[in-house]
Amino acid sequence: MRPGRADRVAPSVRPRLLRPERAESSALGIDMKQERLSIPDVVLFTPMRDGDARGFFSETFRQDVFDAAVGPSTFVQDNHSYSSEAGVIRGLHFQRPPSAQGKLVRVVRGAVLDVAVDIRLGSPTYGRHVAQVLSAENWRQLWIPVGFAHGYCTLEPATEVIYKVTAYYSPADERGLAFDDPALAIDWPVAPEKARLSDKDRRHPKLAELQPCFRSAETA
Repeated sequence: MRPGRADRVAPSVRPRLLRPERAESSALGIDMKQERLSIPDVVLFTPMRDGDARGFFSETFRQDVFDAAVGPSTFVQDNHSYSSEAGVIRGLHFQRPPSAQGKLVRVVRGAVLDVAVDIRLGSPTYGRHVAQVLSAENWRQLWIPVGFAHGYCTLEPATEVIYKVTAYYSPADERGLAFDDPALAIDWPVAPEKARLSDKDRRHPKLAELQPCFRSAETA
């Protein structure tokens, strides 16, 4: 399968949705919009927000709703990342087995273009990606399962990202994929030479050089 482009929301268009529309998430009767993207294992969640003159209240996560949508998962660690400027790219990151991580990502301040790349050998979408704008305004969350490299670019200064993971951070199993690999065709909102990255993130291998860590269930 030739790598190519996937779902993308133009980062220059700020989402106008302040309060997500109500949508039944399951027979549980909880209001949480769900959308499977062009790579169906990646799921976009939009929790409802109830607001008044004081502010708002939102159920941002329920285990029963999540499990009904994507299958049973256990989260063991929450991470909080702050980026002071727009144009910061973090990624593309993943952890190899036995410490492979699924991630549920949301933004509580600012906005990012969030990207997930399928690196499951034998997958019909191997090398393809999905990209979605997540912001404090649109209140979306992106579920990125095991077998994907993940990264994001900040669209606003002072952006804060919170994400839940299904395995503990393991330095020995931490790996990465080159954010600017032409084979991935990711349309980042900042030129590669102007992006703010860590030195480590600039040294990750391209997809063709990546040592396989995951295999699609279809070929396992």
